[in-house]
Amino acid sequence: MNSHDDSTVHVRYLVDDVPAAVDFYTTHLGFTLGTHFPPAFADVRRGNLRLLLSGPQSSAGRPMPDGRTPQPGGWNRIHLIVDDIDAEAARLRAAGVRFRNEIISGPGGRQTVFDDPAGNPIELFQPAQH
Repeated sequence: MNSHDDSTVHVRYLVDDVPAAVDFYTTHLGFTLGTHFPPAFADVRRGNLRLLLSGPQSSAGRPMPDGRTPQPGGWNRIHLIVDDIDAEAARLRAAGVRFRNEIISGPGGRQTVFDDPAGNPIELFQPAQH
């Protein structure tokens, strides 16, 4: 297998509306726009994360040979580490972002999950102070 000598993590998200997804990630989560081929595809970056936003017109959105069509949603998600989860969640809620749950605590820290405009989940995580 040929691999890039690259520290970038590449994650593909299927979205219903590429411009709406670009706006969401750049406005609310601090991503910057990379390539942009609306309405089919764009990518946005935050640190070492490159998020590929593939719309229904993209090659990634085409039906599979068995007839299944790739769709957004599910529970696999990007995981964004924050310093103050309460403040970040309040900021996003004030902007109208839809959350799947309230902030919960576990042994490793606190987390909550919200959706991008297409229903793809994103986790905010604040590590526990040890």
